[in-house]
Amino acid sequence: MAGREPRIELVQHDGGRGRTRPGPRLTAEELELLTSRKGLEELLRHKRLDVDRAVRNLRYARELEALQIELVKLQRSVLDQGRRVVVVFEGRDAAGKGGAIRRFVEHLSPRSHRVVALPTPTEVEKGQWYFQRYARQLPNPGEIVFFDRSWYNRAVVEPVMGFCTEAQYRTFMQQVPEFEHMLYEDGVELVKFWFSISREEQAARFASRRTNLLKQWKISPVDEQAQARWDVSTRYKEEMFSRTHTSFAPWIIVRANDKKTARLESIRYVLSALPYGGKEEAAVNLHPDPDVVVRFHRAGHRLD
Repeated sequence: MAGREPRIELVQHDGGRGRTRPGPRLTAEELELLTSRKGLEELLRHKRLDVDRAVRNLRYARELEALQIELVKLQRSVLDQGRRVVVVFEGRDAAGKGGAIRRFVEHLSPRSHRVVALPTPTEVEKGQWYFQRYARQLPNPGEIVFFDRSWYNRAVVEPVMGFCTEAQYRTFMQQVPEFEHMLYEDGVELVKFWFSISREEQAARFASRRTNLLKQWKISPVDEQAQARWDVSTRYKEEMFSRTHTSFAPWIIVRANDKKTARLESIRYVLSALPYGGKEEAAVNLHPDPDVVVRFHRAGHRLD
């Protein structure tokens, strides 16, 4: 058909017996990807030489690199203009927040960005104004701060697990829009992500963590309760969306069952939402996929 890219069929030889069988059909672009140095390394990483998987991984790596180049340009603009940017990552346990943050910061200058993942509050911090320890972590001029969980612990995790009182929860829900409005009025640029996964996907990721020695550190007592308290968490999450989604600090929901897609599209959203020099010359699409990244709407269907 006119305008359709021709596909090249590879031939697989059958163990030296003189017989052949059809292999995967690739476009010229896919073949070029596989015959590059990175492509050959990707193929050799898998014993069975899964061509389709290698092509998908290479396309992901290429797209990620192009988006990370734009992130470097964004960081330079933030630094030059003395701006303050906060990106909040929230979501259920095992939703992929940490992995997404690692891709955001992989090539950023460490001098003008920070990742904040606060531990359990100390006894002194428990006696302070709740937002106090988070306010200390807000960005200085020219800095981007990524919160791997944030003050929104008190909106979902703490009440679900019994880590706060009902009065503390109510006070937080009243104060958080006011707190974020103060940030907005002071010129802080705030992006709030909720990484949304299904119950089944969360269970599969927990199972992977338990069997993978390199991931077992990720399992915590709170994680072990996540599946049992799924419905309770859902109620608190919906309440959080309803009461803290504002025009100046909206919730951006990322459908994250596919980790790699979630990483790409969340980066793409930040780049589309924030101004920076050189944006017009970007060599990559900066419009997030509306099937993956959506702005919370009160009339929308329940997620997760």
